[in-house]
Amino acid sequence: MTTLALQIPPQPVQDEAFAFVQELAAELSSGKVDLPSFPEIAVRVRQVLSDERVTPDKVVRVIGSEPALAARLLQIANSAALNVSGRAITELRTAVARMGFNMVRSAAIAFAMSQLKKVDALRGLEKPLEALWNRSATVAALSHVIARRFSSVNPDMALLAGLLHGVGHLYILTRASRHPKLFANEPVFHAIDRDWHASIAKALLENWEMADDIVVAVSEYEDLEREHRGSPDLSDVLTVGHLLASYRDYPETVELNMQGVSACKRLQLDGAAYVKLLNESAEEIAAMQLALGR
Repeated sequence: MTTLALQIPPQPVQDEAFAFVQELAAELSSGKVDLPSFPEIAVRVRQVLSDERVTPDKVVRVIGSEPALAARLLQIANSAALNVSGRAITELRTAVARMGFNMVRSAAIAFAMSQLKKVDALRGLEKPLEALWNRSATVAALSHVIARRFSSVNPDMALLAGLLHGVGHLYILTRASRHPKLFANEPVFHAIDRDWHASIAKALLENWEMADDIVVAVSEYEDLEREHRGSPDLSDVLTVGHLLASYRDYPETVELNMQGVSACKRLQLDGAAYVKLLNESAEEIAAMQLALGR
């Protein structure tokens, strides 16, 4: 009888993993979890939008200080997903008014995430950063469509939650670059990422003073058996957006993989609904991904 040997990582990797977990735990305990590699403009937009009394003029001034972000906002405002009339918008103020502050916040975060692969301190992480960004853009676009078509959840909030759903993974990825032995051992790295990303995302988003619904959704979306009373909420939308992003390239498996998922039941989605959603919203999702910069 053949027995499978337990794959125990070498001692140096174990030591590196232990040191890394201690580092993560210390950062969480400090209550100051942040992404120092995020472009400054994203931080400034987040700060200005945290003021409930902020005026559109002030938001436009902050965004206008970064031409690349301003161009991205105009691109989003003129995208097929938002510009139904087809009349081109050329003024940033008009773009901000059309998009609303939630979408502006999402655009700034999307811009920042897409720029991370250009940061010198993260050199060598271009491929995993690109993969994470593409994944986030896909989940965001799907969540936006699901919220609008199947729930009363604000679609712009769903878009933002989708963009942020992987922020814990992003944090761990940027920190792991300082631990080459750990990063080179995929099974160990993925185990740490799996166990820690939700707690880190929660701490990070709380530090950013994100809306409670977004913090909860990003913390809970992987709980496929989560129960709650009432109509579908943001967490339900993000859960389904995340799952559809995983299986959309294999439509024949979607219904099987969605069976028993509480969020799908609350949204009243079945096999036919998944296929219809993916088929009818394909162009809309592609337009949103393109606008976000994927």
